[in-house]
Amino acid sequence: MPKKYTADGENISPPLEWSGVPAGTKSLVLINDDPDAPDPKAPKFTFVHWVVYNIPSNCTKLEEGTKPGSASWPQGAKEALNDFKRTSYGGPAPPIGLHRYFFKLYALDTSIDTNEQLDKKKIESLMEGHTLGQTQVVGLYSR
Repeated sequence: MPKKYTADGENISPPLEWSGVPAGTKSLVLINDDPDAPDPKAPKFTFVHWVVYNIPSNCTKLEEGTKPGSASWPQGAKEALNDFKRTSYGGPAPPIGLHRYFFKLYALDTSIDTNEQLDKKKIESLMEGHTLGQTQVVGLYSR
């Protein structure tokens, strides 16, 4: 991943684009996580960097640095808590070695209708039985 999108750079979200959303999709969910924490040679947990849900099904991209309130933010989309305990993008900051950063996009046959503060675990629970398709891209980063 370019340094610009990491905690060592500008710490802004990278631009992401997609196509081919399955018919019947009502919303999209993006989960960005690192399964190599803290050490890729002995991973102990998956660290969550960003979760965006209720992305409209007709949305085909998230622009660089987008966030709620910006002109490019998809209408109705919301952020869930990441492992920094914030509802925002948190760029890579690997303590040891080369880490993989997965950006996973899920197409759902529903939207997530709650005012509750969500995290990845709760989002994944609410997605069960509603996923129509999935795609992913992986970025690599080390210090």
